[in-house]
Amino acid sequence: MAFWDKDFAENIIYQKLLADKLEVNLGYIYENLVAQMLTASGNKLFYYTFEKDEKHSYEIDFLLSRGNKICPIEVKSSGYKTHASLDAFRARYSGRIKNSYLLYTKDLMVGDNELIYIPFYMTGMI
Repeated sequence: MAFWDKDFAENIIYQKLLADKLEVNLGYIYENLVAQMLTASGNKLFYYTFEKDEKHSYEIDFLLSRGNKICPIEVKSSGYKTHASLDAFRARYSGRIKNSYLLYTKDLMVGDNELIYIPFYMTGMI
């Protein structure tokens, strides 16, 4: 009943929720989940954007401090094979990075480019 949004109209959100047809941007949900898990593990969270061109920017979902190095984290709810922002960040700041992480829904893996792919349930171990 929390999604019952109108007293006398058709209650679109409630009906879509009941029919399992509510469109959801899972990226926001996963980013929130990761933020909570990283914070619960004692991390201070930082966010970073930098210019791609005149109209677009790159964004790094989270930056963690590890001594005098940083660890960029990209969160992907789907489509994990492309990560332009993380790639650009790693190229730009390669000397300052300790480890780079991509959090996603699949199994633990280390990519050819030393990018560490971590399933969401392991977030607290970063």
